[in-house]
Amino acid sequence: MKRCEGKTVLVTGASRGIGAAIAQAFAAEGALVIVNYVRNETAARQVEEACTRAGGSGWAIRADVTKPHEVRHMVEEVTEETGGVDVLVNNALPSYPFDPELRKSAWELEWDDYQQQLDGSLRAGFEVCRAVIPGMKERMGGRIVNMVTNLTVSPVVPYHDYTTAKAALGAFSRNLAADLGPYGITVNCVAPGLVYPTEASRSTREDVRSQIRAQTPLRRLAVPEDIAGPVVFLATEGARFMTGQTLVVDGGLTMREGSHLG
Repeated sequence: MKRCEGKTVLVTGASRGIGAAIAQAFAAEGALVIVNYVRNETAARQVEEACTRAGGSGWAIRADVTKPHEVRHMVEEVTEETGGVDVLVNNALPSYPFDPELRKSAWELEWDDYQQQLDGSLRAGFEVCRAVIPGMKERMGGRIVNMVTNLTVSPVVPYHDYTTAKAALGAFSRNLAADLGPYGITVNCVAPGLVYPTEASRSTREDVRSQIRAQTPLRRLAVPEDIAGPVVFLATEGARFMTGQTLVVDGGLTMREGSHLG
């Protein structure tokens, strides 16, 4: 039997990159995957179709996950049709180019830069969690996986605003884990390193990518499918006694025993 047979999985920001890979990986395990998107309907429909080809099914739904009324409508629609969200993956990311030359230094940043990232990571995660938690509590079970970053422990490039927002999302996740554990709901994080190619990493220069590859024990960069596997694992029975944890998926670039990232 497939590991996610009969499960409804909501993946935010699933029309491309890491989100699309996560959606298809869950579909390959038999899940119905809600392919959330905000702009590119064509890409989302393609992921929807790819989920069906992978062995599960897909359902593309548009919603801006920073807007509570749109999130509520999406979750209500899914709940009416499927009975509720069993697994939530908060993957949506506000636009951010990972380019050391374009990044702002600490003294150049405005609070609006931080606010944009906090809204896109922390607020988006908060809004979608708030929408799905009542149903999970009622069913006494559920899995939440929030996407953070290895840069919170090792800022090899100090992307201040992005990393700060992801650190906040990690802290939010651990507090959720403490509160929701008695209801059988686990909350964990996955912290990738640089993933290439994605829209965000396309502007990362080759010399930077080569430097990261050289420092990584596995001597390569992650591709989106490398991130999808650990995310799916956290939603399966094999991870039923894990909560409040962060899985670092960066090929060994950061190695810290017992550390909390995010």
